[in-house]
Amino acid sequence: MIETIIKERKDGILIDIDVQANAKRNEIAGINEWRKRLSVKIKAPAIEGKANKEIIKFFENLFKKDVEIILGKTSSQKTILILGAKKGYVEEILKKELERAK
Repeated sequence: MIETIIKERKDGILIDIDVQANAKRNEIAGINEWRKRLSVKIKAPAIEGKANKEIIKFFENLFKKDVEIILGKTSSQKTILILGAKKGYVEEILKKELERAK
């Protein structure tokens, strides 16, 4: 299922995410199979860009790479770009996080 939410690009990896703001903690909650997106919970509220900043910080810490939100800045459905990442590296980290989420 991971293959459906990530796409390779020459400058990095795209990940489609579905964000729930105002959560108890920042975490990957699973995969939304209906939307084909990674479900992510973020502590910050979805006002004044706070959740977006928290999403970037969360994924930069997770992947140890620069991250940009390239689609959906005002939506709960977003696409992020992990700059300079390789597909295998991203898949490996996501698999570990998804195991932890179970």
